Amino acid sequence: MRVVLLVIFLGFFTSVFAQEKATVYGRITDEYGRPLEFVNVAISGLSGGTTTNGKGRYELEVPAAKSVYLAFSFIGYEKQVEEINLQPGEKVRIDKVMVETLTVLPTYEVQDEKIRTSNLKRIDPKVAVNIPTSSDRIATLIKTQPGVSSSNELSSQYSVRGGNFDENLVYVNDIEIYRPFLVRSGQQEGLSFVNADLVSSLLFSAGGFDAKYGDKMSSVLDLQYKKPTEFGGSFSASLLGGSVHLEGTMGKEEKKIKPFTYLMGVRYKTTQYLLNALETKGDYKPTFIDVQGLFTYRVSEKVEMSFLGNIARNKYKLVPETRETDFGTVQQAQRLTIYFEGQEVDDYLTYLGGFTTTYSPDRFTRLKLIISGYNSLESENYDVLGQYFIGRIENNLGSENFGDVVESQGVGSFLQHARNDLDIKVFNIAHRGTRIAGNNFIQWGVKFQRENIDDRMNEWVMIDSAGYSLPRPADSVGYVDPNAQPYNPFELYEQIVTSAQLQSNRYTGFIQNTWNANVDTAKFTLTAGIRANYWDYNNQLVVSPRATVSFKPDWERDILFRFSAGLYYQPPFYRELKDLDGTINSDQKAQKSYHFVAASDLNFEAWDRPFKFVTEVYYKYLANLVPYLVDNVRIRYYSFDQSVGYSTGIDFKVNGEFVKGVESWASLSFLSTKEDIKGDYYINSEGNRVEPGYIPRPTDQHVQFSILFQDYLPMNPTYKMSLTLLFGSSLPFGPPNSPKYQHTLRMPPYRRVDIGFSKELIGTHSRFNASSPFRFFKTMWVTAEVLNLLQVNNTVSYIWVTDIYGRQYAVPNYLTPRQLNIKLVAEF
Repeated sequence: MRVVLLVIFLGFFTSVFAQEKATVYGRITDEYGRPLEFVNVAISGLSGGTTTNGKGRYELEVPAAKSVYLAFSFIGYEKQVEEINLQPGEKVRIDKVMVETLTVLPTYEVQDEKIRTSNLKRIDPKVAVNIPTSSDRIATLIKTQPGVSSSNELSSQYSVRGGNFDENLVYVNDIEIYRPFLVRSGQQEGLSFVNADLVSSLLFSAGGFDAKYGDKMSSVLDLQYKKPTEFGGSFSASLLGGSVHLEGTMGKEEKKIKPFTYLMGVRYKTTQYLLNALETKGDYKPTFIDVQGLFTYRVSEKVEMSFLGNIARNKYKLVPETRETDFGTVQQAQRLTIYFEGQEVDDYLTYLGGFTTTYSPDRFTRLKLIISGYNSLESENYDVLGQYFIGRIENNLGSENFGDVVESQGVGSFLQHARNDLDIKVFNIAHRGTRIAGNNFIQWGVKFQRENIDDRMNEWVMIDSAGYSLPRPADSVGYVDPNAQPYNPFELYEQIVTSAQLQSNRYTGFIQNTWNANVDTAKFTLTAGIRANYWDYNNQLVVSPRATVSFKPDWERDILFRFSAGLYYQPPFYRELKDLDGTINSDQKAQKSYHFVAASDLNFEAWDRPFKFVTEVYYKYLANLVPYLVDNVRIRYYSFDQSVGYSTGIDFKVNGEFVKGVESWASLSFLSTKEDIKGDYYINSEGNRVEPGYIPRPTDQHVQFSILFQDYLPMNPTYKMSLTLLFGSSLPFGPPNSPKYQHTLRMPPYRRVDIGFSKELIGTHSRFNASSPFRFFKTMWVTAEVLNLLQVNNTVSYIWVTDIYGRQYAVPNYLTPRQLNIKLVAEF
């Protein structure tokens, strides 16, 4: 009898125990989408576990009806832990992307150069999926980094540590990417090159970067696109456009790897919804479309070939009608009203193609050949007549005319005309290589680049103020003999008619070595290199030495100290050669910047969660600078002037799990950048010569503060929130056609908060029957975004008008007001 009871009890216990189990399964890959074998998957605090197979897949039974921690670990990669609480019998898929931290090879151990020991910072591109923004998602991530400044939500451009938009390097799969040239405003810009759906790795440096990166003075953004291992994709749709991407593998599987992979993405964007809210009313028709593809073929274990292609068409059409802007103070409020005739049509068509062949003769050597071409066809055409009226607004609260215009302050008109065309072709062939030799990691590269530029420019502005064309010719009153009157030709307020063709060759090369060692329990890493650049257009050879040393003491705190120094030349491309009147300065030499960066990198825990706090102090001495003006996103250079200057400041960033399981960060930067233009002076009222000395540069923004914050409902994590906050203090500006030393006025600070509320419609816990079309989806989110939550009227530039007394007014051009956007994002 006891035996029977024992059998019954054991059967019952086994049944109950079986019901108290759940199952997790999934796939583990590296940052490039490649499956990882032998990754340990286990429950923290419990024995047992499993490992992934050759395809990176795993399956594990876990305790149910309680919270447990699922740990993923693998030598050379960061350990990842995820809290789960599953129901009995439930089966859930959990995929992970392992981030490399340590590469271990025979006789060689080196901390991943892309993390901590260098000035590169890794940013998780997955954060961009639900980030609220009206522009490019990757660019928005960059704008929240320390040292980065942007005062235009319609543009993907940014300045770094006092530099301008032209001073930033962008690479995708080791191919350099160029920004558009003729674009004047963010609303014309359209799509940037980087497709966030295709990105697997994102590295950013705000200065002091290695010699392997190119010849620019401010920053580098290094992106790698995914390398698929199985079929998948995503799509998104919103009031601002949509996107779709597909990825997968093809071919006969050899050693568990298919030889052919494809990664394709299509994006469509329209900002009509945003632009219709601007103060300039009219018929906006912006149409931006982009198609990209990355295809790889594994010829053998040692040889791999790939092709990256892109076609983008950004077209902007505007038929303006009216504009009404209030400006001034409460005591002296005024209103500018403009009635328009005419239209603007801008067209930007770009092509990019890059072939790469990678050869790995052994596990220590990697050789890469890159052949790429870039073509940009840009046209800018407009004829716009504007007739304006300036009036004083009644500010007496007791008046029945309160808020209305009660007095005319001036009338005038302007006519703007342009027929500008630009054709840029860039072809290059490059070789890059890496070699591990003992305790050294050597990298080298050479590149030849051919440039063909055809620029045709015809634009002018006519201004009529109170019936007189400006500039007004001298009066002929008093002349009796008409033949004795001097000839006074008709002059336009501004006119540029030029045509230029430029063909040139560039030759560049670099070599650098990374060496590390343990000395008295401390870890040292030294990266030193040198690069050279020769441009046959101005026959200038420049040589740039660069070095970074990091020191990690054996302290209880996990802290690392880093110092970088180097010389960063920026040879002119084309825009820097072109003066305000369109004249080309063929003798212009490279600008240069000496970087000195000291940093501390602290990893710590708070609330039992990981955090990182990074501080960087920098000083940049700037020489042979080309002064410039910034109007919206358009940069115009004083090509025949030179200046010296400096940029100095301090950056702070703290990031970590402020909310458990999701990453957020905050950045704070202080900056001062000034320049002294050689040979500039003015004569004061006493007749004395005065040299202005150092004046603020156009990017002299003293304070920048940004936040990217993510949260979710603890009781229901399918509800999430993402918030971005950007603050930038005042930027300098000045009247048009005035000397640079007079550009000491300040714009209002830039303040913007965007917030998004998301609901997960399909996730790892979703279950569908075999006939449901939703069974193919991994995730699906719907998001409501409130853009410019605080309804701040941010100023991007000014239009200058003159009243009847000859006084000039700077009337602000405001950016977008508060808007609502609805977005649907799905992965399959």
